[in-house]
Amino acid sequence: MSAVFDRRAIPAGAREWRWALPDGHEIRRIALAPPAGIPVRGSLLFLPGRADFYEKYLETLVEWADAGWHVGAADWRGQGGSGRMTANPMVGDIADFGVWIADLGALWRDWVRSTPGPHVLVGHSMGGHLVLRGVAEGAATPDALVLSAPMLGFITAIPQFIQNLYGRIMCRIGDPARMAWPVSEKPGSPLDQRMTLLTHDAQRYADEGWWRSARPELEIGPASWRWVERAAASFETLRAPGVLEAIKVPVLVLAAMHDALVSWPAIEAAAARLPHGELVAWGRDARHELLREADAVRDDVMAAVTQFLDRAVPARQG
Repeated sequence: MSAVFDRRAIPAGAREWRWALPDGHEIRRIALAPPAGIPVRGSLLFLPGRADFYEKYLETLVEWADAGWHVGAADWRGQGGSGRMTANPMVGDIADFGVWIADLGALWRDWVRSTPGPHVLVGHSMGGHLVLRGVAEGAATPDALVLSAPMLGFITAIPQFIQNLYGRIMCRIGDPARMAWPVSEKPGSPLDQRMTLLTHDAQRYADEGWWRSARPELEIGPASWRWVERAAASFETLRAPGVLEAIKVPVLVLAAMHDALVSWPAIEAAAARLPHGELVAWGRDARHELLREADAVRDDVMAAVTQFLDRAVPARQG
């Protein structure tokens, strides 16, 4: 698809709109229907990561729609084009990850009412963390779940057992809404090295900057210290005994073993706890944004998703 698909244009026939959550906060949504004549496989809802926006994944969303899925996606509250939570629009902040879980529940209920089953939920990075926790807590009840490089642990010199305490201290000694690091996606990482954290594909990487220029409301920077502390607390929620073991739906976990942003050991450990989990991992040829990698890896990622869905929610016959 990469040779012919225009990743810098909203696909013809796609619907974009703003949708109000129960408390009135509006989030951005997009929907794509399968082409006419393509047998309908079901519906797939994609949720991106921190500082992400759905335009980055248009290529993937269209590929799934072309395969027969009714595809939806949304930006999280305070991310992408779904507003901000602080006076500084460059800061990614949230009072608690539980807010996003409640948002997921409301979005899920609305989406399921308007789309045909089976229903598949897909999350990338922070979105993968949130949809996994949302399923564990009953906010969403998909027939299958796909996690792309899920954010299940930090890569940091701070030991796991004190990360939440460290975050609480940093929130106490200054404004919790202040930036936790100055630039890029990772503390200590220069902005000019950002691509080396995300993908080997320079053109796909450049798409993100193009969209940020075309739609300035998408621009956002580092997370707040409150986000860091709340993320560490949410990791502990998922690590609690019995939480992941109670998830009974089929789950595909996609990961890069040398991911520089999220913890591969945490992903591997979580996947092993899922009763119906499947883990597919790539080596040094893959970086964090598996769905936006160079074709050789991305094609394998998309094939892994297709094969998983064919097993987990097979197409109806006749």
